[in-house]
Amino acid sequence: MPDILALQPAQRHRLAPLLEAYAGEMRDTLAGSRPARGEEAAALLAADARTEVLVATEGDAILAFAIFFDLPEAVFARRCGALDDLFVRPDRRGAGLARALIDALCALGRERGWSHLRWIVPEADRGAIALYERIATRADWRSYVIRLDPDASL
Repeated sequence: MPDILALQPAQRHRLAPLLEAYAGEMRDTLAGSRPARGEEAAALLAADARTEVLVATEGDAILAFAIFFDLPEAVFARRCGALDDLFVRPDRRGAGLARALIDALCALGRERGWSHLRWIVPEADRGAIALYERIATRADWRSYVIRLDPDASL
C-alpha cells in the first residue's frame, strides 16, 4: 500500500497535475463552469494556511489527495474535520486509496479530538457514493448552495 502523508504548503505545487485531472472530471459534474488550471489551484492551496492536504504516494509519485479543514463545531463545542476534495488518479482507482485517505483522516481526527468528519459528494459521482455508503452513515441533512459567481461554480 502506498504511503499516506501530509503535504506541506511548500510541496503543494506537486499537486498541479492531479488538480488538473480532477478539474477535468468535475467539468462534467459542474457543467458550464470553468474550473481553475492545476497550477492555479495548487498555488491557492499552498498560500492558504487553513488548508491541509493528505496524499497517497508511491516513491515520488502522488497517486491521490484529500484536501481538508480542521474546523470549530459549535453544537458540540469541539472541532470537526471537513473533507473538501478527494481525488484518486484514474489509473489507480479501485486499489483502496480513497479508503486509506479517509481512514488516515479519521485517525488524525481521533488524535485531534474531532467530533466527526464530514463531506459532500456530487449526486452523479456513483463510484464515490458506493464507497461512502459502505464506510459512512448518510447524514440527516441536505446540502444547498447559493452561487455567488455563476461562471465559477454551477
